Amino acid sequence: MGRHNFLSIRDFSPEEIRYLLDLAHEIKEHPTAHTGVLKGKTLAMIFEKPSLRTRVSFDVGVQQMGGFSLYLSNAEINLGKRESIYDVAKNLERMVQAIMIRTYAHEIVERMAEYAEIPVINGLTDYSHPCQAMADYLTMQEVKGDVAELKVAFIGDGNNVCHSLMFAGAQLGAQVWVATPEGYEPKPEAVEWALQRGSKTGATCTLTHDPVEAAAEADVLYTDAWASMGQEAEAGERKHIFAAYQVNAELLRRAKFDSIFMHCLPAHRGEEVTDEVIDSPHSVVYQQAENRLHAQKAILLELMQYREVPLPAEAVSQELVVH
Repeated sequence: MGRHNFLSIRDFSPEEIRYLLDLAHEIKEHPTAHTGVLKGKTLAMIFEKPSLRTRVSFDVGVQQMGGFSLYLSNAEINLGKRESIYDVAKNLERMVQAIMIRTYAHEIVERMAEYAEIPVINGLTDYSHPCQAMADYLTMQEVKGDVAELKVAFIGDGNNVCHSLMFAGAQLGAQVWVATPEGYEPKPEAVEWALQRGSKTGATCTLTHDPVEAAAEADVLYTDAWASMGQEAEAGERKHIFAAYQVNAELLRRAKFDSIFMHCLPAHRGEEVTDEVIDSPHSVVYQQAENRLHAQKAILLELMQYREVPLPAEAVSQELVVH
């Protein structure tokens, strides 16, 4: 694939995204085929935001492929305060072979990638969550087949997960609908990018304030917590504003009879989704969570695996003479 970092779904071509998804499928089907491919390689994992799925999937993924992982919390680094991003990047590049970072501002990930001479993976920022989107579309492919022209309805806050869901949908030809309360739409430039890419792939991106319109005949219903990490002070106000955007049995009935329900987790049951939906046969949330492991193993394999370095021409000539 020839890419050094994994910062955003937007950085790749549709063909590259499909390649990574195919690789993730292959890894999931034949996990032992890749045992040892990252032997001697270490992934530094920087967590400014806590996580269950990101921590476990990266930790287990790199170790299943023979490498090591190193967990670094905010207490160890305190980016930008105890140590500058530049200094962290230049230190880590001399000791590990890749960096995964889960943080707040997207600029932090971009600067880490700018300074580090090793691969950097975006484990989540306030703007995007590309690893989650890879697992999401891997799951859709498993359940629905080709995602081109699937109606994917995201109900809730136009947040980082929403952005990456739109970006990946635009790459793969999906018909993404986003239903939010007024004032909580995805970033305009994120929508514009999805529309522009979709004009080339056959994808669409439609915004509405009506959750019923978005859910109508949807193949996929997707939601996320109404208040993300860092928005705890707004949680009470958001519960009131988002009440009409709950994914419940009534909204699920608006979707296709064989629709699937997705959530990036953790879920606040009784808020953005009811128990009867998340625990229903339509729900694939745990399959979706497992696929974080396989999608990220594909990313790690592509960025971190040993590659053959061709000998200089003069060295090849000398070797031929000796033999």
